[in-house]
Amino acid sequence: MAEPKAPGRAASRAPERSGFYGQTLHRLLEEGVLRRDMSVLVVCGGEADRDVFLGLGFEEVTISNLGGGSDEGVRPYRWAMEDAEQLSYGDESFDVVAVSGGLHHCRSPHRALLEMYRVSRQAVFVLESRDSLLMRTAVGLGVVDEYELTAVAAHEFESGGVRDTSAPNYVYRWTEREVRKVIASNAPHAQHRILFFHELELPFSVLGMRFGRPGELAARIAEPALGLVTRLLPGQANLFAFCVLKPALPRDLQPWMKLAEGEPVPDEEWIRGRLATTPEGADGG
Repeated sequence: MAEPKAPGRAASRAPERSGFYGQTLHRLLEEGVLRRDMSVLVVCGGEADRDVFLGLGFEEVTISNLGGGSDEGVRPYRWAMEDAEQLSYGDESFDVVAVSGGLHHCRSPHRALLEMYRVSRQAVFVLESRDSLLMRTAVGLGVVDEYELTAVAAHEFESGGVRDTSAPNYVYRWTEREVRKVIASNAPHAQHRILFFHELELPFSVLGMRFGRPGELAARIAEPALGLVTRLLPGQANLFAFCVLKPALPRDLQPWMKLAEGEPVPDEEWIRGRLATTPEGADGG
């Protein structure tokens, strides 16, 4: 139910999402997961990201997108034209890489997430929508978009869709299990700590655009009941954020791995000690 946001524009983000964005980053600061002196790359970003990070006192931030931005638009931070699915930066170029509401505009949200992981040194922060029963029901009833028609309409049918084209993008929503599987597939040698956050923030502006004043009014009437549901079942909230902490080696190596000349390799002794036989060509797939 989050407000659509095109990845190629430095457009303002809905207050609903920005509130959760700032609150979650502030919580990570308070818990010592993040620090204000960390270097940050924001992908699919714009002026709203600038406002959130500036309000929290971050010092070194680069805000990137496919286009439509400038240094002037994100001052005092830096601007860069970057494709989230193919970042030009080298491995571990930034302490933190962040995105809010941009992955679902990518052709491959998973690829973009793993690019963020690749260029980060310490953490990846993502805010998107959650694939919950409540959200799937809302999609089935036509209350929220399955394909983001409203975003394209808001951009005069010229952009706002997949990769900021005029084609409405599929709204890819996530679950905790999916995040874990994507990260584990990419870096199977290590154990990861992943923090998850949930919030109900109804996008009244989007509902108003889709259904007019009656739609916005209906959402306000339903909000208390939905709030009760999501307090009891946080995973049913519409907004979903996660922070993937990069592993520290050798501490976070899988127990069947070890370091050899600084590189993770299988610990043959550990593995053989737990297998009855080790037939050649065996494949667990």
